[in-house]
Amino acid sequence: MNEIVFNTHSPEETAKIAYRLGQIATQGTVITLEGDLGAGKTTFTKGLAKGLGIERNVNSPTFTIIKEYKGRLPLYHMDVYRVEDAFEDLGFDEYFEGQGVTVVEWAHLIEDQLPSELLSIQILYAGENERRIVLMPKGKKYVQLCKEIQE
Repeated sequence: MNEIVFNTHSPEETAKIAYRLGQIATQGTVITLEGDLGAGKTTFTKGLAKGLGIERNVNSPTFTIIKEYKGRLPLYHMDVYRVEDAFEDLGFDEYFEGQGVTVVEWAHLIEDQLPSELLSIQILYAGENERRIVLMPKGKKYVQLCKEIQE
């Protein structure tokens, strides 16, 4: 399985896909999110958080790099846009191998520090409220997650 594509027509539809992913995510799940500013990365993460049973409001950790939320599994929400040195060891691997689900926005900036197996997601503009969400699983665990999202 190379990729799965969803076309959504509202932020609610985008969040619904993410909600399903949150329901089936397991410990150690790593998700990377790429997309232009305003494409829906935070909307997606909010839906994921709800699927994990997180009731707290989720927002972008733009100025703090990492925010943690408690739910069925912890959610580690990273925004590495402002990371100055991509090669600096900030301990990301502790999160990737941790007890929760890690979401990394702007992941291409720390590509060398990412695990080899993960779920890469691109959110692309397809119209004013329309988005094209492309899921690209890397590894058996993530291929299985993608199959379950489609059910």
